[in-house]
Amino acid sequence: MGKSFKEPIRFKWIWVVLAVITLAGVPWYLPQGTIYPIILGFPYWAFISVVSTVVLAIFMNYVINNYWDMESLVEKDEEGGQNK
Repeated sequence: MGKSFKEPIRFKWIWVVLAVITLAGVPWYLPQGTIYPIILGFPYWAFISVVSTVVLAIFMNYVINNYWDMESLVEKDEEGGQNK
């Protein structure tokens, strides 16, 4: 019971990276009403949003795989089930 579980919410740098990716993905910083240049058939603001979404998915995958100890949670559930 004295085990502490590894959770990504406790790492402040993860929150900073999430905020940066989110802010970069919403192109509020670009001039209003522009659509050129067209990149791969998308206006550049849409391309920025798509790339940001992919980067967010890759980052979240990294965080979950490296900073979230799911095995400890499974062990805790198994221990709890045996006591019933």
